[in-house]
Amino acid sequence: MKKFTLFIWMLGSASHLIAQQVSIRGTVKDVSTAAPLPQVEVRILTTPLQTTTDETGSFTLSPELAPGSYQLELRKSGYLELHLPITITPNTPIVFDFIPMEIDLAEANENLTRISLSDVQLNSDDALQDNVISGLLGATNDVFSNAAAFDFSATFFRPRGLDSKYSRVLINGITLNKLNSGRPQWSNWGGLNDAMRNREFSMGFTPSAYSFGAPAGALHFNMRATAYRPGGRISYATANRTYTGRVMGSYNTGMTKSNWAFAVLASRRFGQEGAIAGTFYDANSLFIAAEKLLSETHSINLALLYTPNRRGRSTALTQEVIDLKGADYNPNWGYQNDTPRNARNREIEEPLAIVSHYWKWNDHSSLNTNLAYQWGTTKNSRIDYTGNTLVINPNGQESFIGGARNPAPNYYQKLPSYFLRFENPTAAQYQQAYLAEQAFMEDGQLDWQALYRANQTATASGLNSIYAVQNDVTKDHLFKASSLLKSRWSEQYELQAGVSFTHLNSENYAELDDLLGGAAWLDIDSFAEDDNTTGGDLAQSDLQHRNRLVGIGDAYKYRYGLVTREAAAFAQLEATHKHLDWYLGLQIQNTTHRREGYYENGYYPGDASLGRSASVDFTTYGAKAGLTYKLNSKHFLQVNSAVLTQPLPTQTLFTNARQNNASIASPEAERILNLDASYIFRGNAFKARLTGYYLNFSNGSEVSYFYTQSMQTPLIDQGNALVQEVTTGIGRQNLGIELGASYQVHPTLTFKAAAAVGQYRYTSDPQVYYTTTLAPEPIRFGDGAVQLTNYRVAGGPEQAYQLGFDYRDPDFWWLGASVNRFSNAYVDVSYLRRSGAFARAGDGQPLTTYDTNTARELLQQEQLPSYYLVNLVGGKSWRVKQYTFGFFGLINNALNTRYKTGGFEDSRIGDYQKLTEERSRQTPLFGNRYFLGYGTTFYLNCYVRF
Repeated sequence: MKKFTLFIWMLGSASHLIAQQVSIRGTVKDVSTAAPLPQVEVRILTTPLQTTTDETGSFTLSPELAPGSYQLELRKSGYLELHLPITITPNTPIVFDFIPMEIDLAEANENLTRISLSDVQLNSDDALQDNVISGLLGATNDVFSNAAAFDFSATFFRPRGLDSKYSRVLINGITLNKLNSGRPQWSNWGGLNDAMRNREFSMGFTPSAYSFGAPAGALHFNMRATAYRPGGRISYATANRTYTGRVMGSYNTGMTKSNWAFAVLASRRFGQEGAIAGTFYDANSLFIAAEKLLSETHSINLALLYTPNRRGRSTALTQEVIDLKGADYNPNWGYQNDTPRNARNREIEEPLAIVSHYWKWNDHSSLNTNLAYQWGTTKNSRIDYTGNTLVINPNGQESFIGGARNPAPNYYQKLPSYFLRFENPTAAQYQQAYLAEQAFMEDGQLDWQALYRANQTATASGLNSIYAVQNDVTKDHLFKASSLLKSRWSEQYELQAGVSFTHLNSENYAELDDLLGGAAWLDIDSFAEDDNTTGGDLAQSDLQHRNRLVGIGDAYKYRYGLVTREAAAFAQLEATHKHLDWYLGLQIQNTTHRREGYYENGYYPGDASLGRSASVDFTTYGAKAGLTYKLNSKHFLQVNSAVLTQPLPTQTLFTNARQNNASIASPEAERILNLDASYIFRGNAFKARLTGYYLNFSNGSEVSYFYTQSMQTPLIDQGNALVQEVTTGIGRQNLGIELGASYQVHPTLTFKAAAAVGQYRYTSDPQVYYTTTLAPEPIRFGDGAVQLTNYRVAGGPEQAYQLGFDYRDPDFWWLGASVNRFSNAYVDVSYLRRSGAFARAGDGQPLTTYDTNTARELLQQEQLPSYYLVNLVGGKSWRVKQYTFGFFGLINNALNTRYKTGGFEDSRIGDYQKLTEERSRQTPLFGNRYFLGYGTTFYLNCYVRF
């Protein structure tokens, strides 16, 4: 290697030319293919001077340095780092005609493993997995961040306790967080692993050329055609977690003689069943990029992503169900004609096109402008068991007959605890409980044939279908534009700025997917309590089309649109000095939401549900500052701070969007304060980072939907109601420390350690009110407060620890292992139980039997047990001429530990009297529901690169 470096130095020295200005120029190429390498980071060590190579692999630096010896560093992901000695002499430029960089096979293997481990996030299919942010951190070389991304992620560990709506994910300068939830939808780019290696992650509010930043950080994917190393790759993977097989192929041309570059990738992931029973997987992915170099300063790139995917879903389980059926049980599926069928599937098909223009008007400034359009649908299926038939008596009065009991096999009335719910069960009730237990243990799956028989019987009797499969559909048309400026004013100062605009039209409706052998479906609300005074109007989904019969593919139940417009701008200034680096940044954003109802709901006639709602406008801001003090080349101190406000997403703003135009009363943006400080040590063998952080959230809002038997007001018969729970003024505090350290005891062996110790708790007693079709006005209990102060905020373990090692043999095989401990995870608390409803009787009056000590026990938040996970990973690669062959594999949770990753209290029971009865039972009817981690899972990948 020393001879190789010396040869390059001699090559550069031999080409010194006499000129008027000192400059360093060069062209970087792949050592094997001689293809130009763009996006190579080039910098002069011990100075702030740095740049990146362009599409032709070329770079230019114009230093104002004292004469002497320096080191030129070249870095690119997937290649060996290169250091070249240079000597600065007045008026003598340095020119490197050809700087060869060699592929780092060990790093390439490790990157493949990391991306594969992130499939849990990239292929997620529900809000729980979309809410994991650890997938963001795989773009860093930080020990703690890598542990959080790849070893902690299986537990739904959230770095710093942060929800993914506090992150930003971008592709080619376009932010892709969903506007309805604020979260990135990872499955929109799942299966494109090989095309998503060019990543840049900025933790928290540290400077980013693409975004102002966010508490959980900003992750940018560079998917320009020129960003990929020329060549191809074909791979096949087998696994048992989500999919069982994956085939992938990609090819990149690099910049051709005609000044075009192309990149293409296609993959398929499939599986009849993953680690959880009934969770099939069916996904295809396609990526195409084409870039044209228009001139030395202009280029244009087109990127197309198309990743349609379907997947069967599982659900949270009570302890009773876990004890009877095990941790891998899934009640959502059953056999139909000897073929497994899942009732709750998610299907996503949202193509994305991005056109980008790159203008580098000089060596110090560039402008990147992007236009994006995304369209398509997201569908979530479930069984509708509310089918009815219209009956009109001789007086012309309407009534409805039909409906059925929930067919879910884990429905509480089918479990043993239901028959033993009495204080002193009889012998007959014990027998019923035993029979229910045996039936559930022997089968316990969805009975599709029973649903078909019920519908066929109804049809034969001249009635409509009772059961059907419903899709909840979101159909989006999203347009986004952004322009990003990067300008280095001098060797010390650089400005980054950006503006963006977003327009979203989102149509939402229920779609009749399958009549399950029935004839037709009556589009009414079977739970509506119509009487002689309402004449059947309350039950109508759409008063414009009363008692409408619908068929397969029709919209029914609800249909509305959401329109969101967003304009934002940010600017940040970075300063780089010998001992002190600092930055300042500002952001401003305006967001407008509006709902438009297409159905006139029977409970909310007129403009309460039909037509446009009033627009809701948010103007939010952000300011940030940070510094890094360099004590010397090994010791660094870093501080970051930010204050900002964040607008409400539409899911939170509109409290019952499926039925009416109502929004949160006097909505306000959430306020966030972010502070963190780090000590960083970078030695030759030992590296470490210790970070302390503090985040304060105030004025937060949430909206939840559930059925309860504890609406303690005389307005609601026996407290039974389907409600919308609207909570405002939520305060939270997240504080803790992060530690990551590695020690290279030998060039081939590195030991590593990581730790996260946090405390995430509520700091306020927010206000809550409930809306329901059974009450004309919002319901508040007492002063409307929820007693949340000092309860823990649920969201994965607060504490995580890791010890491990990585061994990299010079012959390109490698092995790694880690032991990980997780603790201090909490179940999400019920707000209803901690509201004024808890201490009231069914008539709304205060309870006379209320005992404070008993109440304290009933409201104790459950802490989940701690657990250990052992993970193993390894691989091998060979170079045969221009081909690289390899494989790698990993085993997660090698000891098959069974554990709970999280859970929530069931708000069906939310008052003192019913909860006291519930806790007196040996097995509760409505116990806490838990999310369970996977047992032992594996992943094996074989590939060839050329």
